[in-house]
Amino acid sequence: MKINVIITGATGMVGEGVMHECLLHPDVEQVLVINRKPVGVSHPKLREIIHTNFFDLSPIEKQLTGYNACFFCLGVSSVGMKEAEYRRLTYDLTLRVAELLAKLNPDMTFGYISGAATDSTEQGRSMWARVKGATENALMRLPFKKTYMFRPGFLRATKGLRNTLSYYKYVAWLYPIGRALYPAGFSTLQELGLAMIKSVSLGYEKPILEVKDIVALAKR
Repeated sequence: MKINVIITGATGMVGEGVMHECLLHPDVEQVLVINRKPVGVSHPKLREIIHTNFFDLSPIEKQLTGYNACFFCLGVSSVGMKEAEYRRLTYDLTLRVAELLAKLNPDMTFGYISGAATDSTEQGRSMWARVKGATENALMRLPFKKTYMFRPGFLRATKGLRNTLSYYKYVAWLYPIGRALYPAGFSTLQELGLAMIKSVSLGYEKPILEVKDIVALAKR
Protein backbone atom coordinates (compact mmCIF):
# COMPACT_ATOMS: atom_id res chain seq x y z
CA MET A 1 0.00 0.00 0.00
CA LYS A 2 1.38 3.39 -0.99
CA ILE A 3 0.93 6.10 1.63
CA ASN A 4 0.63 9.80 0.85
CA VAL A 5 0.76 11.58 4.19
CA ILE A 6 0.25 15.06 5.58
CA ILE A 7 2.29 15.78 8.72
CA THR A 8 1.81 18.71 11.09
CA GLY A 9 4.28 19.69 13.78
CA ALA A 10 7.38 18.58 11.87
CA THR A 11 9.47 21.36 13.44
CA GLY A 12 8.96 19.75 16.86
CA MET A 13 10.78 16.72 18.23
CA VAL A 14 7.97 14.20 17.74
CA GLY A 15 6.83 15.51 14.37
CA GLU A 16 10.37 15.61 13.04
CA GLY A 17 10.96 12.03 14.19
CA VAL A 18 7.75 10.83 12.54
CA MET A 19 8.63 12.70 9.33
CA HIS A 20 12.10 11.11 9.40
CA GLU A 21 10.60 7.60 9.51
CA CYS A 22 8.17 8.45 6.71
CA LEU A 23 10.97 9.67 4.45
CA LEU A 24 12.88 6.42 5.06
CA HIS A 25 9.95 4.02 4.71
CA PRO A 26 9.35 2.34 1.32
CA ASP A 27 5.55 2.37 1.73
CA VAL A 28 5.45 6.16 2.00
CA GLU A 29 5.35 7.76 -1.43
CA GLN A 30 4.74 11.45 -0.63
CA VAL A 31 5.10 13.55 2.50
CA LEU A 32 3.51 16.98 2.80
CA VAL A 33 4.47 18.99 5.88
CA ILE A 34 2.50 22.06 6.92
CA ASN A 35 4.54 24.31 9.18
CA ARG A 36 4.71 27.85 10.45
CA LYS A 37 8.44 27.90 9.64
CA PRO A 38 10.69 25.88 7.30
CA VAL A 39 11.57 22.38 8.44
CA GLY A 40 15.06 22.64 6.95
CA VAL A 41 15.05 19.24 5.25
CA SER A 42 15.35 18.42 1.55
CA HIS A 43 14.16 15.07 0.21
CA PRO A 44 12.61 13.84 -3.07
CA LYS A 45 9.46 12.65 -1.25
CA LEU A 46 9.03 15.87 0.73
CA ARG A 47 6.90 18.90 -0.05
CA GLU A 48 6.39 21.78 2.37
CA ILE A 49 3.75 24.44 2.84
CA ILE A 50 4.51 27.38 5.12
CA HIS A 51 1.24 28.51 6.68
CA THR A 52 0.89 30.41 9.93
CA ASN A 53 -2.84 30.23 10.70
CA PHE A 54 -4.01 26.67 11.31
CA PHE A 55 -7.47 27.96 12.21
CA ASP A 56 -7.93 28.99 8.57
CA LEU A 57 -6.59 26.59 5.97
CA SER A 58 -8.74 27.97 3.14
CA PRO A 59 -5.76 29.60 1.33
CA ILE A 60 -4.07 26.19 0.97
CA GLU A 61 -7.17 23.96 0.84
CA LYS A 62 -6.69 22.96 -2.80
CA GLN A 63 -3.25 21.55 -1.97
CA LEU A 64 -4.60 19.18 0.71
CA THR A 65 -6.42 16.66 -1.50
CA GLY A 66 -5.16 13.28 -2.66
CA TYR A 67 -3.74 12.13 0.69
CA ASN A 68 -4.70 8.93 2.50
CA ALA A 69 -3.03 9.67 5.85
CA CYS A 70 -2.48 12.51 8.28
CA PHE A 71 -0.11 12.32 11.23
CA PHE A 72 -1.08 15.19 13.51
CA CYS A 73 1.97 15.88 15.68
CA LEU A 74 1.29 19.55 16.38
CA GLY A 75 0.83 20.40 20.05
CA VAL A 76 1.62 22.78 22.88
CA SER A 77 2.61 22.29 26.50
CA SER A 78 -0.07 23.06 29.07
CA VAL A 79 2.52 24.41 31.53
CA GLY A 80 1.49 27.86 32.71
CA MET A 81 -1.56 27.93 30.46
CA LYS A 82 -5.21 28.52 31.42
CA GLU A 83 -7.64 25.80 30.38
CA ALA A 84 -9.53 27.97 27.89
CA GLU A 85 -6.37 28.84 25.95
CA TYR A 86 -5.00 25.30 26.11
CA ARG A 87 -8.33 23.99 24.81
CA ARG A 88 -8.29 26.52 21.96
CA LEU A 89 -4.79 25.48 20.86
CA THR A 90 -5.39 21.75 21.40
CA TYR A 91 -9.04 20.83 20.88
CA ASP A 92 -10.26 23.69 18.66
CA LEU A 93 -7.21 23.86 16.40
CA THR A 94 -6.93 20.10 15.93
CA LEU A 95 -10.61 19.74 15.12
CA ARG A 96 -10.52 22.65 12.67
CA VAL A 97 -7.78 20.92 10.68
CA ALA A 98 -9.25 17.42 11.03
CA GLU A 99 -12.76 18.40 9.95
CA LEU A 100 -11.42 19.93 6.74
CA LEU A 101 -9.22 16.92 5.96
CA ALA A 102 -12.12 14.51 6.58
CA LYS A 103 -14.19 16.47 4.06
CA LEU A 104 -11.40 16.60 1.46
CA ASN A 105 -10.07 13.04 1.90
CA PRO A 106 -12.75 10.56 3.04
CA ASP A 107 -10.33 7.64 2.49
CA MET A 108 -7.88 9.12 5.01
CA THR A 109 -6.48 7.47 8.14
CA PHE A 110 -5.92 10.11 10.82
CA GLY A 111 -3.27 9.55 13.50
CA TYR A 112 -3.18 11.90 16.48
CA ILE A 113 -0.30 12.29 18.93
CA SER A 114 -1.90 12.41 22.36
CA GLY A 115 -0.12 11.30 25.52
CA ALA A 116 0.06 8.69 28.25
CA ALA A 117 -2.57 9.26 30.98
CA THR A 118 -4.97 11.05 28.65
CA ASP A 119 -8.44 11.11 30.23
CA SER A 120 -11.08 9.59 27.94
CA THR A 121 -13.83 10.37 30.46
CA GLU A 122 -13.10 14.13 30.16
CA GLN A 123 -13.96 14.37 33.89
CA GLY A 124 -10.64 13.95 35.69
CA ARG A 125 -8.68 16.47 37.76
CA SER A 126 -5.84 16.93 35.27
CA MET A 127 -6.64 19.79 32.89
CA TRP A 128 -4.41 18.73 30.02
CA ALA A 129 -5.62 15.12 30.25
CA ARG A 130 -9.28 16.20 30.08
CA VAL A 131 -8.65 18.39 27.04
CA LYS A 132 -6.64 15.69 25.27
CA GLY A 133 -9.39 13.18 26.06
CA ALA A 134 -12.03 15.48 24.61
CA THR A 135 -9.90 15.94 21.51
CA GLU A 136 -9.46 12.20 21.04
CA ASN A 137 -13.18 11.57 21.48
CA ALA A 138 -14.13 14.25 18.97
CA LEU A 139 -11.63 12.98 16.40
CA MET A 140 -13.00 9.44 16.65
CA ARG A 141 -16.45 10.77 15.72
CA LEU A 142 -15.26 12.28 12.43
CA PRO A 143 -15.91 10.42 9.14
CA PHE A 144 -12.35 9.30 8.46
CA LYS A 145 -11.65 5.81 7.13
CA LYS A 146 -9.83 5.11 10.40
CA THR A 147 -8.66 7.18 13.37
CA TYR A 148 -5.91 6.21 15.78
CA MET A 149 -4.91 7.97 19.00
CA PHE A 150 -1.24 7.45 19.91
CA ARG A 151 -0.35 7.85 23.59
CA PRO A 152 3.44 7.78 23.94
CA GLY A 153 5.13 8.00 27.31
CA PHE A 154 8.87 8.52 27.68
CA LEU A 155 10.37 8.60 24.18
CA ARG A 156 13.97 7.88 23.28
CA ALA A 157 14.91 10.53 20.72
CA THR A 158 16.24 9.63 17.29
CA LYS A 159 19.92 10.48 16.97
CA GLY A 160 20.94 13.18 14.54
CA LEU A 161 17.69 15.11 14.36
CA ARG A 162 17.74 18.83 14.95
CA ASN A 163 14.65 19.40 17.10
CA THR A 164 15.35 17.04 19.98
CA LEU A 165 14.42 18.80 23.22
CA SER A 166 17.58 20.01 24.94
CA TYR A 167 16.90 18.31 28.27
CA TYR A 168 16.78 14.88 26.61
CA LYS A 169 20.57 14.67 26.60
CA TYR A 170 20.45 14.79 30.40
CA VAL A 171 17.78 12.11 30.82
CA ALA A 172 18.63 9.75 27.94
CA TRP A 173 20.45 7.46 30.35
CA LEU A 174 17.09 6.66 31.97
CA TYR A 175 15.72 5.01 28.85
CA PRO A 176 17.35 1.54 28.99
CA ILE A 177 16.61 1.27 32.71
CA GLY A 178 13.00 2.38 32.26
CA ARG A 179 12.44 0.12 29.26
CA ALA A 180 13.69 -2.86 31.25
CA LEU A 181 11.76 -2.11 34.45
CA TYR A 182 8.61 -0.50 33.05
CA PRO A 183 8.22 -1.31 29.34
CA ALA A 184 4.63 -0.01 29.34
CA GLY A 185 5.96 3.54 29.70
CA PHE A 186 8.99 3.64 27.39
CA SER A 187 9.35 3.51 23.61
CA THR A 188 11.55 5.03 20.95
CA LEU A 189 10.58 7.82 18.60
CA GLN A 190 11.43 5.43 15.77
CA GLU A 191 8.83 2.94 17.09
CA LEU A 192 6.23 5.68 17.26
CA GLY A 193 6.86 6.71 13.65
CA LEU A 194 6.77 3.12 12.42
CA ALA A 195 3.56 2.43 14.34
CA MET A 196 1.88 5.43 12.73
CA ILE A 197 2.91 4.29 9.26
CA LYS A 198 1.75 0.73 9.91
CA SER A 199 -1.58 1.93 11.28
CA VAL A 200 -2.32 3.07 7.73
CA SER A 201 -1.03 0.01 5.87
CA LEU A 202 -1.93 -2.73 8.38
CA GLY A 203 -4.52 -1.18 10.70
CA TYR A 204 -4.81 -1.97 14.40
CA GLU A 205 -7.43 -3.72 16.49
CA LYS A 206 -8.30 -0.72 18.65
CA PRO A 207 -8.32 3.04 18.10
CA ILE A 208 -6.32 4.08 21.18
CA LEU A 209 -2.72 2.90 21.26
CA GLU A 210 -0.88 2.96 24.56
CA VAL A 211 2.90 2.48 24.67
CA LYS A 212 2.70 -1.33 24.57
CA ASP A 213 0.44 -1.10 21.50
CA ILE A 214 2.82 1.34 19.79
CA VAL A 215 5.74 -1.04 20.31
CA ALA A 216 3.74 -4.06 19.18
CA LEU A 217 2.49 -2.38 15.99
CA ALA A 218 5.96 -1.07 15.15
CA LYS A 219 7.27 -4.65 15.17
CA ARG A 220 4.66 -6.02 12.77
